[in-house]
Amino acid sequence: MQRYLAQRLLLVLTTLFGVTVLVFAILRLIPGGVESVILGGDQAAAASPEQFAAVRRALGLDRPLPVQYVDWLAGVLRGDLGQSFISKRPIAPDITARIPVTFELGLLAMLVSLCIALPVGVLAAIRQDSPADYAARSLAVALLSIPGFWLGTLVITFGARWFGYAPPLTYVRLSDDPLRNLQMLLPPAIILGAGLSGTVMRLTRAQMLEVLRQDYVRTAWAKGLPERAVGWRHALRNAALPVV
Repeated sequence: MQRYLAQRLLLVLTTLFGVTVLVFAILRLIPGGVESVILGGDQAAAASPEQFAAVRRALGLDRPLPVQYVDWLAGVLRGDLGQSFISKRPIAPDITARIPVTFELGLLAMLVSLCIALPVGVLAAIRQDSPADYAARSLAVALLSIPGFWLGTLVITFGARWFGYAPPLTYVRLSDDPLRNLQMLLPPAIILGAGLSGTVMRLTRAQMLEVLRQDYVRTAWAKGLPERAVGWRHALRNAALPVV
């Protein structure tokens, strides 16, 4: 077990290292550069080569790429993610302040997706090739195909037009006002969860179909157990492992 955990940990570290190298290289290969942003975007065309060189020297971009990468990685390991070119403030505190909001929104979206995907996926598997199965598969494809930003635009537009709904613009923490917090986060959580539920629904159906072909499930059917007991009590427990 310890050897397995060590191998997995080594694989994680190797993957993270590869990702950092790839991202670092891609950012250096993108046409243009941060010098144009700092010097004024469209107005950077009027800047002199000396100004570009000064910015590159101040940011350390005139040094060899391996040296830049080592310095950047050392800063990340220390928690120094640099400064924002817009606010001129350190980036790490801004990210830290947004982590709780992101975590809560992701958790709510996951709960929404499971509430949609698990019942529909189980129903589609138990009644394979029935109208309910075809409807569930069509729903999964539709949820996978609809862009989240487009669905969010529709919710805001038609919500305001038909129901007078406008999402709150000021964030309220869950500890301060739970009801107000849910009022703000529930609509985007439903939008995100709907897209995620398409993937979970298809995975649930595929795993349920595989489990329903097992001998112990056939035995449960032969013993006359009701559909709910076979599907939810026996099959779903094993089929849910890949979903989890």
